[in-house]
Amino acid sequence: MSSPNAENRASTLLRHRFTTAMTLPVPQREVFAFFSDAANLERITPPELHFKILTPMPIALAAGALIDYRLGLFGFSFQWSTEISVWDPPHRFVDTQLRGPYKEWVHTHQFRQTGSSTEILDDVRYRLPFSPLGEIAYPLVRLQISRIFSYRGAVLRKLLGAKAAGDHRS
Repeated sequence: MSSPNAENRASTLLRHRFTTAMTLPVPQREVFAFFSDAANLERITPPELHFKILTPMPIALAAGALIDYRLGLFGFSFQWSTEISVWDPPHRFVDTQLRGPYKEWVHTHQFRQTGSSTEILDDVRYRLPFSPLGEIAYPLVRLQISRIFSYRGAVLRKLLGAKAAGDHRS
C-alpha cells in the first residue's frame, strides 16, 4: 500500500504545464471584454477541432458558470465540460475541466495592463488520462496544445486589429 505522500508525488510528477504570453496594443478592459463573450471561444479555436459550444447562448460568465462543448481531436469526437472557477474582471479568470479528455485541466487566463497595451498570460496545468500509459501521448498532446495557442494568438491579433509584440511560450 502506498502512502498519501507517495501518491501526491506521483500525481505531481505526471502533471504538465503549458504557458504562453502575448502583448496586444489594446486596453485591458477591451481584451477582457472579448474573453468575457463565450461565443468568441469558437472564433479563436482552430477549425480542424470542429469546436462547438453546446450550452445555450448567451452565457453569462461568472464564478460557477458551466460551459459544455463538443470537439474532435485525432479522429475522436468528445464532450468537454468546464466551470469558471475564478472570475476577477478585468484581471483574470480560471476555467477548470469537470469532464473531458484530460484527467485534469486548469487554465488560468491573466490580463495585465502595460502602458497602452495588454499582456495576455495563459497558464495551463494538465494531467493526461490513463497514467502512466497515457504519458506516451504527451509529445503529441503538447504539440497540439501549442498549435491551438498559436492559432489563437494569430486570430486574436487579427480580430482585435493589433499586431502582437513580445509573444513567447514555454
